Amino acid sequence: MTRDEHPIRGLAALPSVMRLIELALDEDLGRGDVTTSSTVGGDGPAVVAEMNARRQLVVFGVDIAAAVFHRVDPRIAIERRVQDGALVEPGDVLLIARGPAATVLAAERTALNFVQRLSGVATMARRYAAAVAGTRARVVDTRKTTPGWRVLEKAAVLAGGCANHRFDLGSGVLIKDNHIVACGGVRAAVTAARARAPHPLRIEVEVTDLAELAEALDAGAEVVLLDNMSPAEVTEAVHRAHGRGGVLVEVSGGITLETIAAYAQAGADLISVGALTHSAPAVDIGLDFQPHDSGR
Repeated sequence: MTRDEHPIRGLAALPSVMRLIELALDEDLGRGDVTTSSTVGGDGPAVVAEMNARRQLVVFGVDIAAAVFHRVDPRIAIERRVQDGALVEPGDVLLIARGPAATVLAAERTALNFVQRLSGVATMARRYAAAVAGTRARVVDTRKTTPGWRVLEKAAVLAGGCANHRFDLGSGVLIKDNHIVACGGVRAAVTAARARAPHPLRIEVEVTDLAELAEALDAGAEVVLLDNMSPAEVTEAVHRAHGRGGVLVEVSGGITLETIAAYAQAGADLISVGALTHSAPAVDIGLDFQPHDSGR
């Protein structure tokens, strides 16, 4: 990779992400770094620090980590060794930071927190994408994201090979159970949405059984979300929906890596998985000072 590239680029340049970085740094450095000031003192010696993977993982967040280092100290030079979305092995170097020991130490945990969390999402997404390979199904995320992190977590989902569902409540019409109760039924909710929603947006409605599916199709829904149905029920629902001019079928509800293949084989077009973001564990990534600049 090119050495000493400017750190602030891509998602890291977004104002919302810059605010998030500021909040994270304030959380960790708001009262200073007493350990470093008590030991290294001042700037300390110039160091070379390698951020490396400690297990196999899909990388995401290298640009964010670079921006963290730069925000703490613009003198820290960054060398990116991998691109986001790359599959790396234990020991692979993701990023090299060169600069004063004190400020590299000050940025270390915040930079790692971003990369570990986001790489965990990308790694989880890669596993789900692999589980439906060879089928028509696309795995999509949900809005069950960490508050403030949505743009980053959804980008990590894409890097892992899955797709994005709605980014926010203004991104699409998705009629769920509480909308249906408030409107008095599936047909009433779909009819109201067709009359009032912006023209370019497709009308999607959640259904829990085949009777509600029939009601949604008769009302003119363009996408149906099958909630907590069995693979056998999904097979029948797909047959009925695709027979109505190719209405798209999404399935959701507690789908896991162990069960997702059955839903994909049942013919679902989309499979939404909240676990991509709300349950992805952080992966093990470290930052290690090198004894001297080996020129790598």
